[in-house]
Amino acid sequence: VQLQAFGGGLVQVGGSLRLSCADSRRTSSNNGVGWFRQAPGKDREIVAAISWNGGSTTYADSVKGRFTISRDRSKNTVYLQMDSLKPEDTAVYYCAAARSSAASSQLTSYKYWGQGTLVTVSS
Repeated sequence: VQLQAFGGGLVQVGGSLRLSCADSRRTSSNNGVGWFRQAPGKDREIVAAISWNGGSTTYADSVKGRFTISRDRSKNTVYLQMDSLKPEDTAVYYCAAARSSAASSQLTSYKYWGQGTLVTVSS
């Protein structure tokens, strides 16, 4: 599994971004995938996760109703649509593939990590 996250950038408060997580080796189609973020001086935290077939998702309370995770298995890509962005969403965002097929919110469930992509929300 080799994941690449991209799509970050600078956006104003209330704006939207869509992050993509692509598996260049096309070997994670049976794995759960999660998006995490880490702000300066803070621990890495779960944002959202999706099961192998997209049938199950989970979200952090702080992003419920604003972010949507989805996956296109034919493209081996997982997306994170981020709407109504807030300054506190500013962080480096990472995607990761889990050891199992489930949508896990536990950081320790994830084995394969992509590089991060920076999201900055300006006010």
